Amino acid sequence: MAKYALINATVFDGTDTVFKGVVIVDSGRIVDVARDTKAEIPRDAQVIDLDGKFLMPGLIDAHLHLVGMRTGDFVKEPLVTPYETFVVRAASDLFKLIMAGYTTVGDAGGLIAAKLKPAIEEGTICGPRVVAAGLPLSPTFGHGDIHYLPIDWVDYRSSKKLRPLMTLICDGADECRKAARYALREDADFIKIMATGGVLSQKDRPEYRQFTPEEIKAIVDEARAAGRFVHAHAQGAEGIKNALIGGVKVIAHAIFIDDEGIELAIKNNAILVPTFSIVHRLLEIGDKIGVPEWGLKKSREVYEAHIENIKKAYNRGAKIATGTDYVGGFFPMGGNSLEITLLIEKIGMTPIEALRAATSTAAEAVGLHKEIGKIAPGYSADLIVVKENPIENPKCLLNADNIVLVMKNGEIYKNKLNDTHK
Repeated sequence: MAKYALINATVFDGTDTVFKGVVIVDSGRIVDVARDTKAEIPRDAQVIDLDGKFLMPGLIDAHLHLVGMRTGDFVKEPLVTPYETFVVRAASDLFKLIMAGYTTVGDAGGLIAAKLKPAIEEGTICGPRVVAAGLPLSPTFGHGDIHYLPIDWVDYRSSKKLRPLMTLICDGADECRKAARYALREDADFIKIMATGGVLSQKDRPEYRQFTPEEIKAIVDEARAAGRFVHAHAQGAEGIKNALIGGVKVIAHAIFIDDEGIELAIKNNAILVPTFSIVHRLLEIGDKIGVPEWGLKKSREVYEAHIENIKKAYNRGAKIATGTDYVGGFFPMGGNSLEITLLIEKIGMTPIEALRAATSTAAEAVGLHKEIGKIAPGYSADLIVVKENPIENPKCLLNADNIVLVMKNGEIYKNKLNDTHK
């Protein structure tokens, strides 16, 4: 594997620091970081002169779904589209993600991502590092129990046909424990649970508590036994607190998080992943792409409260990471940096804080904070070069053409440096 010296860079290291310097990569790892543009360069290194361009850790979306959707019709599309078509679409979406600077993604539930990981790792398809939940766990009548379908079409263990959005239905602590073990058997890197109802589930609401504290504790115990963590869909205040009391590490959405929930999140060192992007897009275009009216109605109802509650959590010091909840198509893989912009515009993060949310904090949210998310010796060489400075113009990250170099594990996947003068 090649040794690289990235010189004349404006470096954001994934924390709070921006400096002019040099980064040395060898055998897939960052081996040296010099805060001096005139630092000594190893003779055997291939020199990449960045001419002052912005070098930062690869971006991370800690909550999306690689399921290959192409419309907002969550009722019809999974029923009429062949499963194999969804798989090919997901592979295409992976390519879009890495070309947009996303070197790691956390797939928060779906059959496809966990099964595509080997194809990425062997180089058959091009994509980011994938950390996948695989099959999510839901109680009967839970957010993952697709209410408009017969239950034997929803539960993976009883269905005779594969669909991109399937789940493991489980009720009671013993069933939940067994379902967690089954998810691990099916290649889960972490366990995804439904702690509350949701916006895009037909017969429940975000405020509804779903899994009980006892059920959550059983799932968390099984995850810990296997060296994994639990990531909860949690929108209502009661379900958020149940998840945190039960030991859940990542709280997705957190729409109605209250003061007690915020304090629990801070005390437990949990991470909030608000996923503003999905509802933002639903309100922009949902009525044009087939999103059911019950989903649009709830989106309109929760939008402002969501912003205000996450703003409160941010102001009190809760950890916040980027995640979009995108599923492809009109919720486009590659456009995931909208979340960075929304964290700045909606809750008042500084650009550096938002970039940190998309790098080192998001790395923590996918369980890889000792491996990725920072430019520091010993970390994996997941690096991107941006034509513009995203601290000065965060929206530049929305255009994949501004990402002129992408490196994952020390291997270059995209290099348009020679095109940047055009």
